[in-house]
Amino acid sequence: MVRLNEDKEIVALIREGLKQKNGHCPCRREINEDTKCICKEFKEQIADPGFEGYCHCRLYYKSKDTNK
Repeated sequence: MVRLNEDKEIVALIREGLKQKNGHCPCRREINEDTKCICKEFKEQIADPGFEGYCHCRLYYKSKDTNK
């Protein structure tokens, strides 16, 4: 399950950065399809049922898949 960070200040800060960078991760220097939110790195992490943690910019959190 993927959810927003529970810290509303972080969410507001990252969303403002996304607006300024036209939807690209504000934590990345590169601006390309791989850095468009939800970024390629986090999509790959989401695909791993054993992964649990935040995306690079900490906007999203993925819980481990416990439905086995």
